[in-house]
Amino acid sequence: MRAIGIILAGGNNHRMRELSQKRAICAMPMAGSYRSIDFTLSNMANSHIQKVAVFTQYNARSLNEHLSSSKWWDFGRKQGGLFVFTPVVTADNTNWYRGTADAIYQNLDFLKKSHEPYVVIANGDMIYKLDFNKVLEYHIDKKADITVVYKEHAETANMERFGTITLDEDSRIVDYDEKPLEAKGDTVSCGIYIIRRRQLIDIIEKCAEEDRYDFVKDVLIRYKDQKRIYGYKLDEYWRNIASVEDYYSTNMDFLKPEVRDYFFKQYPDIYSKVDDLPPAKYNPGARICNSLVASGSIVNGVVENSVLFKKTYVGNNCTIKNSIILNDVYIADNSVIENCIVESRSTIKEGSVLKGEGAPRIVIERNDRFVM
Repeated sequence: MRAIGIILAGGNNHRMRELSQKRAICAMPMAGSYRSIDFTLSNMANSHIQKVAVFTQYNARSLNEHLSSSKWWDFGRKQGGLFVFTPVVTADNTNWYRGTADAIYQNLDFLKKSHEPYVVIANGDMIYKLDFNKVLEYHIDKKADITVVYKEHAETANMERFGTITLDEDSRIVDYDEKPLEAKGDTVSCGIYIIRRRQLIDIIEKCAEEDRYDFVKDVLIRYKDQKRIYGYKLDEYWRNIASVEDYYSTNMDFLKPEVRDYFFKQYPDIYSKVDDLPPAKYNPGARICNSLVASGSIVNGVVENSVLFKKTYVGNNCTIKNSIILNDVYIADNSVIENCIVESRSTIKEGSVLKGEGAPRIVIERNDRFVM
């Protein structure tokens, strides 16, 4: 593909509450064995983008470890590759990334030293499949300056989490409202953009001269009347991990057969870093119903409508319902967990009863399983 990829993975979101205290949102575990950034990386790999840059910043340690090798997404080539850029203090710059446009500006040499004519920019906290080649074809056919991928959002509630757009009959964007208090419609930006590389460099340099730092506010909104900005409609599954409720419901979506089939059985595939773990083990007395159980897990109790990530241990006479159990959690005997998200490396003591009322409850317990 005649484009390079940029993944914006440095932001934080207070709506994720305790879940983002120890990791970047793009590193949030998804669907039992993945991280949220895997979906964007896989889309770029499947679209034959050879060179991809990931801009990380907030709580980036686990994300950087996850991206330590490019081979899992097949970017490890003599030409191209996977590049991870974090903010660097220099004699000329002492700032972290002050916004998405500033993140691109601080790594502008990456764009200037590349030769591909186009750039695909995407956020790393979205769950979707997309062939960027089709978006690029649309971009060229429309003679667009910028193309924004959008989706008609069925839920009109909580639209303040998104950027909403208005299009004319030719799909040109005539209005862009970022995180409005009151949405004018149900068409939301997916945070995926295509732009010519040379034009992006010029726009970002101008933003820096004027102390403007945000790509949406200072590029898309500011230039919507001067540039030809078009929308490309995404009809398939798309979710944004913007809150605890979004994270919980998106994981629960993978318990639906049609969603699992779409992501795991239909071409192209979704790739992730692979851990050398044994398959999940179900001991006598275990009962599993409509759940995902990842490798390295051992189950002795009852698991219903839940997602268990890697290396989870479920003790005897335990009941887990409608819950997400993150990596390396130990659940002692006779425990009951319902409607909860249990943070990774937690130890649930014997006989615990943990239930969420309404919204999912976040459970964080100290890992004291080896303390005598």
